[in-house]
Amino acid sequence: MNAHELDYRIIGSEMQFVEIELDPGETVFAEAGAMMMMDQNIQMETIFGDGSDQNKGFVGKLFGAGKRLLSGESLFMTAFTNRGTGKECVSFASPYPGRILPMDLMELNGKLICQKDAFLCAAKGVSVGIEFQRKLGTGFFGGEGFIMQKIEGDGLAFVHAGGAIHERVLGPGELIRVDTGCLVAMTQDVDYDIEFVKGIKTAIFGGEGLFFATLRGPGRVWIQSLPFSRLADRVTSAARTGGRKEEGSILGGVGKLLDGDR
Repeated sequence: MNAHELDYRIIGSEMQFVEIELDPGETVFAEAGAMMMMDQNIQMETIFGDGSDQNKGFVGKLFGAGKRLLSGESLFMTAFTNRGTGKECVSFASPYPGRILPMDLMELNGKLICQKDAFLCAAKGVSVGIEFQRKLGTGFFGGEGFIMQKIEGDGLAFVHAGGAIHERVLGPGELIRVDTGCLVAMTQDVDYDIEFVKGIKTAIFGGEGLFFATLRGPGRVWIQSLPFSRLADRVTSAARTGGRKEEGSILGGVGKLLDGDR
């Protein structure tokens, strides 16, 4: 195996965090600001890119960091290494209410495609890059945009999502339609596209936007009930209107015509 093997436990229900136990010399890397607590012999180091191959030259590191910048993430990640002689722990917290999902990439044929803000942390040796959608319409109108993240390797990675999480196993040719913001992750064999909502009245007054994702099997799909963007929209709307709900109004429907709960 190329990636470090990790022992972990996920703690909490609504606001979860993952505690990772590292053997001497083992490393885990995470998004900047995700760390919650760590034992005294854990050493932090800021790195370019995803830490999958820190032995490559400066140009290679810069290219890896640039890929993260294209997906809307920071140029840097943080690596946490156990420099002690015994087992040490480091914990990473979910940034908003929801669930943390452990993903064993070896069981997923080495690759997972997820929305660009879902990644939380992973074992050293796992690569986090960008995934260009095959169809241009997906890029222009999808809630996740033209660029999504791909997580590759043979180790453990952890992703987070909002609200309740539902895993759906799709059979060959089986199709489901999902709000674009509710898609968390999918295996690489799932065919993903964007479909136009038929009927202008449905688009204007239904409150769901003009487009949704179509996912065709075979493969596995993870769906979240509360995208952070939807939660943020509700909080912002309540603060602006003094708690009055505007979704059911004509103005509310028109105002969210192209939103799609991104």
